[in-house]
Amino acid sequence: MIEATTQTGGPHSPQNVEKLVAHDVDVFYGSFQAIKHASLVMRGQNVTALIGPSGCGKTTFLRALNRMHDLTPGARVEGTILLDGENIYGPDADPVVIRHRIGMVFQRPNPFPKTIYENVVYGPRIHGERNRTALDEIAERALRQAALWDEVKDRLGRSALDLSGGQQQRLCIARAIALGPEVILMDEPASALDPIATSKIEDLIGHLTEQFTVVIVTHSMQQAARISDFTAFFHLGEIVEVGPTNQIFTHPKEKRTEDYITGRFG
Repeated sequence: MIEATTQTGGPHSPQNVEKLVAHDVDVFYGSFQAIKHASLVMRGQNVTALIGPSGCGKTTFLRALNRMHDLTPGARVEGTILLDGENIYGPDADPVVIRHRIGMVFQRPNPFPKTIYENVVYGPRIHGERNRTALDEIAERALRQAALWDEVKDRLGRSALDLSGGQQQRLCIARAIALGPEVILMDEPASALDPIATSKIEDLIGHLTEQFTVVIVTHSMQQAARISDFTAFFHLGEIVEVGPTNQIFTHPKEKRTEDYITGRFG
């Protein structure tokens, strides 16, 4: 079994608030059902890792959590997803506001072909912030939270494309943070990075939970064991098992989970 070291807070700590709750969620691409009756509680200021073999539905489920499938032709989501108790798919829910509150970081760094500064303040500007002093404060705060400020503070006017891959990914995290989200979704954020850059991203994720709820898709079970508080195992579009990461990796209850963790399939 893989050793898992992350521990969660006590029963009355802020980390045990039910921040994002999926209940009986189905996702379809046309007639194909990619996610089947998925239910998962993602607790505040925790890292929830989604693991499972390729094609099992992890990313599809992740994208349902902030209505990204609204942008996919032929896709539809059924079931309920609650953010602080309110259904993000309800008739009065605004997808733009939802994506403001639930940010997304993608698998490969995707900085805009703009300066480092313009990348970070892009979102706040789109949402109407025009005050330069406020934008400067947002940029510095987001870059500090993304552990990038000290590396780029003297070259904010340079192209973001000049940064290394790891720096670009942290810039994308800063860009998401700049909008002040409550939840950050990450789709294999370190899969395109070298081990040193990966380590920095993992350290950063640990610090982000001081302020944000994080849900991460990862193909690396070792990474899930290192950084997450809770883990959900997906297989063939279903959540087979979910629980504290220590339990999932050392004493799984389901045979399919144990088989995957021990390398018997996947």
